[in-house]
Amino acid sequence: MPAAHRSVSPADLSPPDFYQYLIGAIAPRPIAFASTVSAEGKVNLSPYSFFTIVSMNPPLLVFSPTSRGRDNSEKDTLHNVRAVPEVVINICDYALVEQLSLASAEYSASVNEFAKAGLTEVASAQVRPPRVAECPAAFECVVEQIIALGDAPGHGNLVVCRVVQAHFRADILLDGKPGIDPLRFEAVSRLGGDWYSRLTPENLFKVGRPNQRLGIGFDELPAHIRHSDVLTGNHLAKLANVERAALPTPIQIAEIKAEPMVAYLLNKHRADAAEQTRQLSLLARQWLDEGRVAEAWRVLLLLGV
Repeated sequence: MPAAHRSVSPADLSPPDFYQYLIGAIAPRPIAFASTVSAEGKVNLSPYSFFTIVSMNPPLLVFSPTSRGRDNSEKDTLHNVRAVPEVVINICDYALVEQLSLASAEYSASVNEFAKAGLTEVASAQVRPPRVAECPAAFECVVEQIIALGDAPGHGNLVVCRVVQAHFRADILLDGKPGIDPLRFEAVSRLGGDWYSRLTPENLFKVGRPNQRLGIGFDELPAHIRHSDVLTGNHLAKLANVERAALPTPIQIAEIKAEPMVAYLLNKHRADAAEQTRQLSLLARQWLDEGRVAEAWRVLLLLGV
């Protein structure tokens, strides 16, 4: 059974209180470390976690500086991109997270956050704002649109940015093909409150994309598998993502009885059918966690024979 939920309506809470639910649940969020310049040429550097990529062609990024909740005043970044519609979206890694946080302090518009945060300005190739030398990735952008998303305190302003130049530290790149190696890039992201998260090899995992094949789906899983009290939704989804043509044959199902662990459990619990089913289901769950989906299918179908 699904867990109990608490329903919360924005109409029943103050905007700051509902905001805490938003930033806690919509997480982790990537961080745009945005460098801009004012009409007078003053440099500003500030992080924004209302940020993502929204288009491949053209390559578009968006971030949203919100107005201040206390007085509805606007951030220096927003003033700058209106005056000089260019921005560099720098991407930090774990080694820079404390400096990134320091740059988020509300210094006056005359203060250069590069200096306050101990970061190095590098002249950009195609836009006026500098990029952060220490950042492992940076995207020089021209601002295509600025869309106000309201007029009350805390409202967002969607800044649509088209990438015109990108810079990547060589050690985070994939070998022999385009892209970033997540095993080499300790990206950081925002959660709620003071919490951040860190991308490390230990918390990475792969999920097979269903657009590469047409799985049978949950609705076609045999009932004894679909209603298992041992398998989770993730386990069932791995099974359901298998194409019909890849399902094991009766011969393959029979052959799994000779697998050492299966043979051991069949023999050990031969006098207790319920425990035998449970133990074989646990074995299938272990194999699913290890990526041995075909073998797990054979064991689970053996239980239905």
